Amino acid sequence: MSSNGSIPDISEEKVDPSAVEILAKDTSEQQDGQLLSDEERKVAEARIKRALDMRLMPTMIVIFILNYIDRIGITSARLKGLEQDLHLSDLQYEAVIAIFCASYCPAQIPSNMIIHKVKRPSVYMGACVILWGLCSAMTGLTQNFTGMVLVRIAIGFPEAAFYPGAMYLLSRWYTKKELSFRSAILYGGLLISNAFGSFIAAGILSNMEGARGIRAWRWLFFIEVWCFPYELIKSVTRLGPQGAVTVCFGFLAIWALPDFPHNTSWMSPAERRLAQARLAEDAGEADEDATDESIWHGLKLALMDPKVPLFALMSCSQLIGLSFINFFPTLTATLGYNTTITLLLAAPPWIWATIVCCLTAWSADKTGERFVHVSGWWWGVIVGYIIGLSTMSVGGRYMSLFLMASGYTGFALTLVWVSNAIPRPPAKRSIAMGVVNGFGNIGNLIGSFVWKANWSPEYHQSMIIGIATLTLSCTLAFVIRCILIRENRLLAEAELKNISPAERERVQEAARLEGITFEEAMNKKKGFRYLY
Repeated sequence: MSSNGSIPDISEEKVDPSAVEILAKDTSEQQDGQLLSDEERKVAEARIKRALDMRLMPTMIVIFILNYIDRIGITSARLKGLEQDLHLSDLQYEAVIAIFCASYCPAQIPSNMIIHKVKRPSVYMGACVILWGLCSAMTGLTQNFTGMVLVRIAIGFPEAAFYPGAMYLLSRWYTKKELSFRSAILYGGLLISNAFGSFIAAGILSNMEGARGIRAWRWLFFIEVWCFPYELIKSVTRLGPQGAVTVCFGFLAIWALPDFPHNTSWMSPAERRLAQARLAEDAGEADEDATDESIWHGLKLALMDPKVPLFALMSCSQLIGLSFINFFPTLTATLGYNTTITLLLAAPPWIWATIVCCLTAWSADKTGERFVHVSGWWWGVIVGYIIGLSTMSVGGRYMSLFLMASGYTGFALTLVWVSNAIPRPPAKRSIAMGVVNGFGNIGNLIGSFVWKANWSPEYHQSMIIGIATLTLSCTLAFVIRCILIRENRLLAEAELKNISPAERERVQEAARLEGITFEEAMNKKKGFRYLY
């Protein structure tokens, strides 16, 4: 997009992929200006993507796994005495779940403003991991409702940097045709952590009760946050925590994560320059803010773009419909099994959801389609809710849990779609992603009060609310699709209007030779387009 946030100026000359000037990888500055052949270019790009896939992706996946194992820990702890020990009523427990969003949601916008502005996002992200590890471990030390509320609020601030920050960082390195699958792999870490969290919780809650005079639910936070996965192996021998893996991993993240394409220290000058050229070609302009554009200008552009509030409302609505995640072990418990079996049964639906998420994202990257890939699995959740409304049989209810878990595929691709629909300038994209994810997570706050204990074990009212909100999300997604189709049509009209007589003649001749219409030939020649 242009610096003022409008539709890109397609009259500007696009970069020729076969003639990108870069420094040769292993040569000095004197050889600046060397041109890469198409084959050399493909090899160089593959080398860059491989380096990112080996450092950026695994680091963020581990952070997400640690993060979400802790986040779902509080739902597992409910099964083993958390409410009784802290003297929490049902309403207070729901408030504990919801209060996390009071800091987590609003902090995402300033967090993404910071990550866009700092020179080294790797340091910022790593520092947030360290702070989160320190705050989260305090959960196991709380003694009452007030202490739990304060800890949950504190956890929300550093956690705000993780998901929207990671998605923005990915958008600074990968093209729009590469982003969906990587984002799904990243979010797959979140989904699979629900499975790991259930397995780990089952082991800890069944073997650590009373070890060293400490309740098992407290060990859940000590071990998962500070000692995962080493202490899990030792938990069966009833030994206490010894290390601080999460905090240590924060320091590792500072080294492993990249910064931006222009200043990542572990890449050569040639690789940094090619990384910038890739994104410039992908959108028809450089992925940098203009010198006179501030982060506040990006905030203004994001808030003025009608797509941003539509995405934000869509995200909020879908997360209300998907808010069962905070009560998944409780829902699994309605199948009628004991605590250990309940937690083990809670894992397979999330393994299935991870597979679905990755395959859907791979398809989205290959086809460039967004609307069906984002909203399609929400209809699967609606079917799951209808099954839940229709039967209390173990088989039917358990099948509905698989369909419900797979709905998070749509959420995994939401910020990818935001990045595709609001690509430039980067400051606007960063803030738009923060706004969408921050406002969207208000849905989790609202959803904390949707699955009421006095509606159990059927939860019919909760499922009806989920059907209504997911239907609204699908409607909003369709509206966004229509807007992007219209903007693409305006881009095509602008291309046709600005074409020179000589260029028109060449396109007409190419159309004649290929036996196609002039419009079809122009479509083959088209520049930047939004994905819908």
